[in-house]
Amino acid sequence: MTREKDRPLQIGALLFEGIDQLDLTGPFEVLARPPDTVFRLYAKSAAPVRDVRGLRLLPDAVLGETPRLDVLVVPGGFGQEAIMEDEETLGWIRRQAEDATHVLSVCTGALILGAAGLLKGRRATTHWAVHHLLPYFGAVPADERVVVDGKVTTTAGVTAGLDGALRLAAALHGEEAARTIQLFMEYAPEPPFDSGSPKIASACVTESVRLLTQEITARREATARRVATRLGIEA
Repeated sequence: MTREKDRPLQIGALLFEGIDQLDLTGPFEVLARPPDTVFRLYAKSAAPVRDVRGLRLLPDAVLGETPRLDVLVVPGGFGQEAIMEDEETLGWIRRQAEDATHVLSVCTGALILGAAGLLKGRRATTHWAVHHLLPYFGAVPADERVVVDGKVTTTAGVTAGLDGALRLAAALHGEEAARTIQLFMEYAPEPPFDSGSPKIASACVTESVRLLTQEITARREATARRVATRLGIEA
């Protein structure tokens, strides 16, 4: 569905308890910059939520007050695991995704899209620690930082949301506009360590992260198995 000529671009992001704020604020930093753009946060209630590290975030409106969105953003975070079986929120995602021209997930937000049935038959990516769960949602796993399949863009962990948002900005406004946003942000990463991916991190660093996330990963897998049964997917 195309946007009415004189209507601002409507971008909405799902907000929930236990979100990883950079999954949200990274894309916000990119996508909210162009003129004639409205970027709002939507949650099940109007109460503030806390991100996985305790940062307080305030929704603009509740799910039922959401206009028809042109772009839907679905972040991840430890709180994502509960959303995978929250039919009210999943129904909202499905309805908004149906009319949206673009859907962007960041990190484990891809698992939420999968639970909503939006990744069936699509190439997708997510955080490396849960990448193996994508087949439970009928997705085709792609070992890439950003994956675009039709109107759905999925990204790898956390910081990859910036890359996905810039790709989306180019699709929405043209490459020159996206390059301008990148320069305005001075987004030219030079990480001090080669540990940003298990492909290049040391074995001991990779194992330490696996140990830190093994409990939530196990819960996510159990939930993914239940979702697969609900969706009728054999993984």
